[in-house]
Amino acid sequence: MDIETQRDSGRTGAKGMGRAAVRGLALALVALPGAVLCFTLSLVSFALIPIGVGIVTTPWVLTGVRAFADWRRVLAAEWGGVRIPSAYRPIPEDANPWTRTFGMLRDPATWRDLRWLPVDMTAGYLTALLPAVLVLYPLEGFALAAGLWRVFPDGYWYGFVPVTGQASALAAAALGLVILFFGHFFAPRALQAHFRLTKAVLGANQGELSERVRVLTETRRDAVDNSAAELRRIERDLHDGAQARLVAMGMDLGTIEMLLDKDPAKAKELLAQARKSSVDALAELRDLVRGIHPPVLAERGLGDAVKALALRLPLPLPSEVTVELPGRADAPVESAAYFAISEILTNAVKHSGADRLWIDLHHTEGMLRITVTDDGKGGAAIGAGSGLAGVERRLGTFDGVLAVSSPAGGPTMVTMEIPCVLS
Repeated sequence: MDIETQRDSGRTGAKGMGRAAVRGLALALVALPGAVLCFTLSLVSFALIPIGVGIVTTPWVLTGVRAFADWRRVLAAEWGGVRIPSAYRPIPEDANPWTRTFGMLRDPATWRDLRWLPVDMTAGYLTALLPAVLVLYPLEGFALAAGLWRVFPDGYWYGFVPVTGQASALAAAALGLVILFFGHFFAPRALQAHFRLTKAVLGANQGELSERVRVLTETRRDAVDNSAAELRRIERDLHDGAQARLVAMGMDLGTIEMLLDKDPAKAKELLAQARKSSVDALAELRDLVRGIHPPVLAERGLGDAVKALALRLPLPLPSEVTVELPGRADAPVESAAYFAISEILTNAVKHSGADRLWIDLHHTEGMLRITVTDDGKGGAAIGAGSGLAGVERRLGTFDGVLAVSSPAGGPTMVTMEIPCVLS
């Protein structure tokens, strides 16, 4: 049993060595030309930015670089078991070339890719080629011992062994056997080292992880603060609105009970007043519930809820709502998107002076994408007291992003993206 186990282990080790050699050779043959091409095109495209050509070409080049890097991430996971997360910032699909170019250039992941390319051309190339060398180079020593040494009448150096005859050729074969023995153990490890080197350069560094933790901490604090403020608002609305009306209605009913026999006319008048108070209290409760989680949102989904929202604007504006959602997102995501749209529409009505609104909702590539456009005077900006900063914080709780394009004179386009899946 022990002998069979050793044989199985040997076959597994030989197979692993051969697999590492083939994969390493494939990586070396593809990685070097691919990295050189991506790096060269990036440098040329960056150099053309000042004259305007690079504004158009850079997004295409960097998209190719990202695809090349993502492909290597896949190989690292499948061939080496090394997982390298891809963490590119999303760019709106309809962004103009200027926004797309500088949005990609502001992304730290872009510069990680560009730092990785020279490393992949040099140290990465050598570590990828090493497993193939450990397997193929010994074959040359065996070939010399088999008679290939006669092709070199002036002698031949194999490693540190000068091959001038059959005896030295056998020494070369012995050296090849030693290299093959070490290759049996180190070829898979060399390929693993290649993928770990890739991860060390392509993976997020400690500073970026710290920044990510800081952002998550802030968004969590904002979520807690918003929840506390929402609870206080609900408590205040209940106390000052429906609760006060219900208390007054209870007092009216008590008075009616006493006046029912003595003054039926007055009792009838108070009864009508109590009925009106009950209607008002019910309406306030419905408004309160709608402010917490609109029934139409729970029952019919985000698309119909936004259509209903557009019809109930404080100052009705002609609006066009386009919805392409093949399913529904999780309830918290739908709620966040709904109230973010509500805030943006309210801002448009109050401040934009717009004559028309366009609202578009669709889901693509794992993103819920929402665009609200108005033909108003423009000038909207995040943090300028427009409420957009609050929307940005709300979306940040779900790793969502907010982009605003609002030149003076309009139009204003607000784009929101929230990563989610649809059921």
